[in-house]
Amino acid sequence: MNRRVFLGTAAAGLTRFATAQEPPVIPAAIRNLRPMLDDIQPITADERSARREKARRLMHANKLGAIVMEGGSSMFYYTGVRRGANDGSALVLAARGEPVWIVPEGGQAPGMAEVRTWAAGDGPYPRIAQALAERGAAAGRVGLEERVRFAVFDGLRKRAPALEFASADPVTVACRVIKSPAEIALMQRANDITIACYRAALATLHEGMTPRELGGSIAAAYQALGVRGDAMVSFGKYTAFPHGSVQPQQLRAGDLVLIDDGCSVEGYQSDITRTTIFGQPSARQKEIWNLERKAQDAALAAARPGAACEAVDAAARQVIAGFGFGPGYKVPGLPHRTGHGIGLDGHEWTYLVRGNKTRLEPGMCFSNEPTIVIYGEFGVRLEDCMYITKEGARMFTRQSPAIDQPFG
Repeated sequence: MNRRVFLGTAAAGLTRFATAQEPPVIPAAIRNLRPMLDDIQPITADERSARREKARRLMHANKLGAIVMEGGSSMFYYTGVRRGANDGSALVLAARGEPVWIVPEGGQAPGMAEVRTWAAGDGPYPRIAQALAERGAAAGRVGLEERVRFAVFDGLRKRAPALEFASADPVTVACRVIKSPAEIALMQRANDITIACYRAALATLHEGMTPRELGGSIAAAYQALGVRGDAMVSFGKYTAFPHGSVQPQQLRAGDLVLIDDGCSVEGYQSDITRTTIFGQPSARQKEIWNLERKAQDAALAAARPGAACEAVDAAARQVIAGFGFGPGYKVPGLPHRTGHGIGLDGHEWTYLVRGNKTRLEPGMCFSNEPTIVIYGEFGVRLEDCMYITKEGARMFTRQSPAIDQPFG
C-alpha cells in the first residue's frame, strides 16, 4: 500500500520481549487494549441499492450502456461482495436492468442478481458480452472500471467488436468520491482505532529499539483492538525518506520518530502519520516541526466546498516556501502532493495536488499530509484525514499540538 511497509506478525515484532524458551511478554500499554468493533454499523443493503441507482443515472448522463468491473473496491462498493482481483469474476452493471455476475464454472456464486458461469476453455468474455446484450448494451459505449485487466478488455473487444470502450471513472469515481454518513462513521472508527494503537505503541519506545520492534508493537496493538495492521517506521535522519528506508536503525535520544499507518473497518481505511521526538528536541527540530504543523493548518483552512483541490496543495506549499524551502516540489521542502483521497482504498481519487482543478464537495475525504523533507538531517510529516462539510473541512482526529505531544 504505497509507502506502508508490512513488517510481519505481531509476535515476530516483539522478539525483544521473548526468547526461544519464553512466550512473548506483551507490554502493559498494549495488553490493556480492548477491541473497538462491537457497535459498528455496516453499510446496509438499501444503501448499496441506492449506489447502484446513482450509478445508473450517471451512466445515462455519460452515455454509457453499462460498466464492467472485476474484483476490488468498486465491486465491493456496489454489492458488498468481496472477490479477488484475479479469480475470474466480473460484474456487469447496466444502465437498465439488474446486475449480472460472471463467475468461473464451479466458482462460488455471490448470491445476488443473475449469475452466468464460464468454462475454462472459453474465458469470461462470451458471458460478459451476452450479459451486455441482454441489458441492451450490445453496441454503443461501455465503461471499464479502472482495475479491469487488459486481458479482459482485449478479449471482450474481440468478442463484441461493435462496442466502444471508455473509462468508467465518470460513474465509479463520481459515486465513491462522495462519502455517505455511514461511510464517514466507519472511517471515523478506523481513525479512532489507529490513534489508540499509536498511543499504546509509542509507549513502548526505548533506547536501541529498531523499527521492526516498534512495528511489532503496532501490529500487536492493532490485534488487541480487533483489526490487523502494521506500519512504516523511521528514526532519525531516515524520517526524511517519505517511503521509509531499509537501512538498519536503532533509536537514540534526540531522534525523531515517524510512524505511518492505517487500518480497515468494514473495508474503510484510516491513514495517520505521527512525527514525534524520543528525548528532548533541538531548536531546529522544533522549528521545522512547527512549520509542518502550520502547513497542515493552512491546508485544513483552504479545504472548503467549492475550492479547487490544487488550492489546498498551494496553501500548504506557500507556508513551506515562505520559510525558504522549495520552491515547488524541490527539497528541502514538500516533494509530493499535500493529500490523497481515501475511503475503501488507502489512496483513491481525487488528489490535493497542483493541476487538479476538481472542486471540493461535502462528503469528500482526504489525507492532509504536507511533508517537509531535509535529506541528511530529518523529515517531518503530520498526517490526519479530513472530510468536507458544508462549513469546511473537519479532521477525523485531533492534530498533534507539539513535537513531544503526538496526541494532545
